[in-house]
Amino acid sequence: MKLVCDEGVERPIVDALRAEGHDVSYVAELQPGISDDDVLELAATDEAVVMTTDKDFGELVFRQVRVHHGVVLLRLHGLTNEEKARLAVQGIREHATELAGAFAVIDGSRIRIRSRPPS
Repeated sequence: MKLVCDEGVERPIVDALRAEGHDVSYVAELQPGISDDDVLELAATDEAVVMTTDKDFGELVFRQVRVHHGVVLLRLHGLTNEEKARLAVQGIREHATELAGAFAVIDGSRIRIRSRPPS
């Protein structure tokens, strides 16, 4: 899967996703400090799903109805980096076909996916 990881996503998560064979662009490596709008635009241009820890992407997707190819919000506070990486990889592995165009939230116990409404 093609992913753009926002710079708030910890490096061990990025490394684990790459080790799984995913095509991961990491904002912290490419363009640190760019705006959420720019992250979303970069991912949409590349037809990639955004992975982030920033709830502001919900505002962009739902209230501003910005174009996107999918967003995965990680809500994994209080877990070790190893646990976060395992849950992120597992969520992508088990739900990859559902994520295109959707807004998903991965927390410590589940994944919630809100599909794009039909046009």
